[in-house]
Amino acid sequence: MRTIVLGLCTAAVLVMRVANAQMSLPAAKPPDGATLFKQQCAVCHTMNSSEPMRQGPPLVKIVGRFAGKVEGFRYSESLAKADFAWDESKLDAWLTNPQAVIPGVIMVYRQAKPETRAAIIAYLKEQN
Repeated sequence: MRTIVLGLCTAAVLVMRVANAQMSLPAAKPPDGATLFKQQCAVCHTMNSSEPMRQGPPLVKIVGRFAGKVEGFRYSESLAKADFAWDESKLDAWLTNPQAVIPGVIMVYRQAKPETRAAIIAYLKEQN
């Protein structure tokens, strides 16, 4: 009996040592903008003006472009009347809550995570 108890105690100590000696996890990689765009935006938007338009306008060269002004795309009335050019801060606000930027727009996508928005915006800027 003594041998069993001693064996169990030794096993418990070894388990605790192994648990404490676990390798730390590698640091998480920051979100990849291209992947995030494909996962979250590409259903409705293209990055190539030669592709057929989808539910949303193509986003190629969006940074610096005036909102609601892609030829051939039918915008909501409120977005067609927008009077601003897309920049990082406007895109960030838009991805956070499009309705807060322009009430009455059709886009329903919202992204609460700042790091995800930043990665998508960085990808869009790279495409300019």
